[in-house]
Amino acid sequence: MNFLPLIWKNIWRRKFRTTFTLLSIFIAFVLFGILMTIRYSFSFGVEIAGADRLVLIHKISLIMPLPVSYQARLQQVPGVQLASHQTWFGGIYQDPSNFFANIAVVPEPFLKIYPEFVLDEAQRERWLATRTGAIAGRKLAERFGWKIGDRIPLRATFWRPADGKSDTFEFDLVGIY
Repeated sequence: MNFLPLIWKNIWRRKFRTTFTLLSIFIAFVLFGILMTIRYSFSFGVEIAGADRLVLIHKISLIMPLPVSYQARLQQVPGVQLASHQTWFGGIYQDPSNFFANIAVVPEPFLKIYPEFVLDEAQRERWLATRTGAIAGRKLAERFGWKIGDRIPLRATFWRPADGKSDTFEFDLVGIY
């Protein structure tokens, strides 16, 4: 005996109940997807950060720098091997739609704290020696067609050059990681 027509007929016997049942199942899957996204975003970066690195940020925002005096105080905490700073630069390349994260760092401690940023020795030495030097990820360099040696102008959003005449900083691309 074929039960499929009987099941189909009974499912649609109460259309209101069937509609709400299907809607509740749909909502359950949507909520599950949202919660899994939130769970992933909270643990993002933990697998590469490891248990031996701690990042501190201002309680207001990533953009707000911590006081400079904190670095010396953090360096004195037992168990801390190295402390360095990162300052959100927030520059724009050519057009506001070309936004990417750009952060000012001191190269030597940065490379010690983040060993996953791998540069060949020549690029590393150039970055350490060039005050206006910058490194970029391979995908970012491919996206904008950058090559080592290019001069990259970034229009400042809130930091201003010392000359005060323009709102553009120029960096020399000395490495691609």
